[in-house]
Amino acid sequence: MSTPETAKSPIQVIERMMKLLDVLAEHPDPVALKQLAAETGLHPSTAHRILGAMSSSGFVERSDGGAYRLGIRLLELGSLVKSRISLRETAMAAMVRLHGTTGESVNLGIRAGDEIVYVERTSSGKSAVRVVHIVGARAPLHTTATGKLFLVEDGPQKVKEYARRTGLPSSTPTSITTLQGLEKELDKVRRHGVAYDLDEVETGVRCIAAGIRDDSGDLIAGLSLSTPSERFNPDWAPLIRQTADEISSALGYVAPATRQT
Repeated sequence: MSTPETAKSPIQVIERMMKLLDVLAEHPDPVALKQLAAETGLHPSTAHRILGAMSSSGFVERSDGGAYRLGIRLLELGSLVKSRISLRETAMAAMVRLHGTTGESVNLGIRAGDEIVYVERTSSGKSAVRVVHIVGARAPLHTTATGKLFLVEDGPQKVKEYARRTGLPSSTPTSITTLQGLEKELDKVRRHGVAYDLDEVETGVRCIAAGIRDDSGDLIAGLSLSTPSERFNPDWAPLIRQTADEISSALGYVAPATRQT
């Protein structure tokens, strides 16, 4: 005879499977059945039955000692999901929202050697002032807000090598042209988590950028907001960082707990 409890059992099984996966994900080493049952609140026989089904599907693996760990099938599915995630497609919705909130141009830039290349952009339309951050445009790392994020990631020694290699050419009178000036600027970026370009690429244009990271934690792009200097608003920095964090999260990045203050 069918009962309400019986009708709900498929969903209950799925919920219990998810509990088991969550607990296994918390442990780097294989976990014994008794411990899994205790941490999930499941009866050992119930946990054993569900784990058996998950093992046959490759979602968990059972060691010779009877302990369990996450299975290779999860890695296969994760790789498939990752391969279908496009940075530009993932970022665009968030970029459009940021553009709608601020009314200013939003840019997506990636690193190409010693330059930043802009691969996506939402236009402002508020002003005839030309913004250099058009799709396909390039600019040196040390003059751009996004480029400074990548230089911070490089570390002090590579920054010195970059300065020696490029000579830190100027684009405007306010461009940073000395190693000492660049190191001082990068220290600010490191402390605040956002970077600025104050008329350094193009006179009359200012920019704020925050980093985008992938599931492995690597910095892969920068999200930046560019405005004519007269409309520049540094109070937008937290919003830009929040938007960049949202894109990172959509790409699979999980921020370390120590980042929260």
